[in-house]
Formats: sequence, structure tokens, C-alpha cells
Amino acid sequence: MEAKAPATYPLPPAPAMANPIPTTTAAHAEGSKALKDIAFGSFAGIVGKFVEYPFDTIKVRLQAQPDHLPLRYTGPLDCFKQSLSHEGFRGLYRGISAPLAGAAAETACLFWSYSVAKTLLRNTVVPVGEGGDLPLGALALSGALSGAATSLVLTPIELVKCRTQAPLLSGLGQTTASTISPLHVVHDVFRREGLRGFWRGQLGTFFRETGGSAAWFGGNEASLLYLRNRTASARDIPAAEVKLQLSDQLVAGAVAGVSYNFLFYPADTIKSKIQTGELTHVRPTFGGVARALWAAHGLKGLYRGCGVTCLRSAPSSALIFTIVARLHEAFGPVEREGL
Repeated sequence: MEAKAPATYPLPPAPAMANPIPTTTAAHAEGSKALKDIAFGSFAGIVGKFVEYPFDTIKVRLQAQPDHLPLRYTGPLDCFKQSLSHEGFRGLYRGISAPLAGAAAETACLFWSYSVAKTLLRNTVVPVGEGGDLPLGALALSGALSGAATSLVLTPIELVKCRTQAPLLSGLGQTTASTISPLHVVHDVFRREGLRGFWRGQLGTFFRETGGSAAWFGGNEASLLYLRNRTASARDIPAAEVKLQLSDQLVAGAVAGVSYNFLFYPADTIKSKIQTGELTHVRPTFGGVARALWAAHGLKGLYRGCGVTCLRSAPSSALIFTIVARLHEAFGPVEREGL
């Protein structure tokens, strides 16, 4: 009797992986995107820093004024006039070498870590919408994560910048005020406080960057979404088909810059006080400096120099976001969220 072949049954399909291991092509694409984020962010940060630096110098000098003594400057315009009178226009760019390197590192880190945070949220806990878009809240959270990571890089850079911009208020001596250099500040900080001294004011930078970056990226994304939907409604076409104009990107970037600086400006004021070492009569902690500043001048003291900061941040952020977006459009695909 002829033996029958054993019956065969089709095997069930293998369950799909929630987060499949990326292929070599996908990994290469992610690496290429990361390199572009770093390169484009660095270039945009340098351009933005050249635009905003004179305003930033005025802001730091206003923030660092002694609160237990008569104010040196009555406001931004008076500070600008005194700075020009004593040092000339070149003095407003005092110490720009370190901030240029810092701006490149900061902006590159911000955009790279923002992209990483979005990918992490998209692949794990946040459900995406049609077309793979993240909701606006998740984009703001990605900005907050980006700012938290960047604060570790930014604190030493800003400490050197602040002490270079306001040498008299930092205890570096009047004789060196016209020749102070970033290297001199680095040497002075290391001699006095060691390596740990470069992270003086880290808590203030962390608060400012975490909340500020959520407002920065969130403000930009919200503005782009509004402008895209408005254009789509006017043309009666799907929002996905709208190509943003240069003016739209500039407006969205400007809104982001003002949002970042206005909402979390008090943290920046406290950070500048700590880093310049001006408040010698209180313990140089975030809480101690905040209480002393509030007792001396109230809310107004926490927002000293905010107007000039928002004035410089609007064009600077507009340029940064627009440059990065345009470079992505020219050299590679750009994500739907705007970057």
C-alpha cells in the first residue's frame, strides 16, 4: 500500500514588528539627515549670531547691573549710547568669537536633537496623524527635550560670553575692559572655580532652554500650520499641497523667536546674574538670585532688557528657521512639520 504524504498546512504570517529594525538604506538616510541637521544648523546659527549680537550685548549689560547700587543704565537706548561713547560700535561685538562657535554648536545641537526627539516620539508613544505628522503638542515636547540636551552644551559658552560682554560687572577689572578676550575669561574661570565653574548658571539655562525651546519650535510649527491652513482655505486645496512662501517662513521664525524670549526671559535674567557674579551679597543659586532680584525690583527686574532681546530675536530666528528649511529643500527632502 502506497504511503500518503503528510498533510501540509500554510503557516500563519509572521506578526509585524511595531518598530522594525531599519534597513541599511533607512539607516543611511537617518545618518544623512543627522549630518544635514548639524551642518545646516551650524551655518544658520552663525548668520543669526551676527545679526543679533549687538542687541545681545546690550541685553547682558542691562541684566548684569548691580541691584543694590544706582543703575548704570536707565534703559536699552542709554546703554547703547554709553557703549558707543566708551567703546565704539566694535565694543558691541566684544567677545563674538566664542559665541559664533557657540551659536554653531547650539543651533546644530538644537535641530539635530529636535529631529531625534521627533523620531523617538513617532516610533514609540505618540500616535501620528495622516501623512505621519506628529500633533503640535508632541512637536513642542520634542523642542523641550532638545532644549534640555542643548543646555549642557550652552551653559559654558554663555558664561564666557556674558563675562566678556560685561567685564566690569564680572569682576575682571577696568584695566582689561577694552582688551578682555574669551581666552582670558576661560583662564580666569578655571583658575578661580575649576572645571565645575563653567557650568555656573546651569539650572537657569536648563529652565530657559527647556521651556524656551518648546516655545521656539512649537511657535514656529504652530505658525507654519496656521499659515498653511489659511493658504489652503483661500485656494480651496488640501493643506498638504501648499508650498510655503519665503515670507511665511520668515514670519513663523520671527514668532518663534519672540515666543522663546518673552515667555522664559526671567530664567535668562537670573542666569546672567549668576554667570557674571554680580550679586555677591547673596548665595549664587537660582532660587537665591531670583529672590534677591524680586525683592529689589519685582517683576520689572526679571524682565529688564526683554524688549531689546525680543527685537533682536525676531530677525535672528526668522533667518535661522528659513535658512535651515531652504537648505533642506535644496539638498534633501524636508519633513511635513516644517523642518
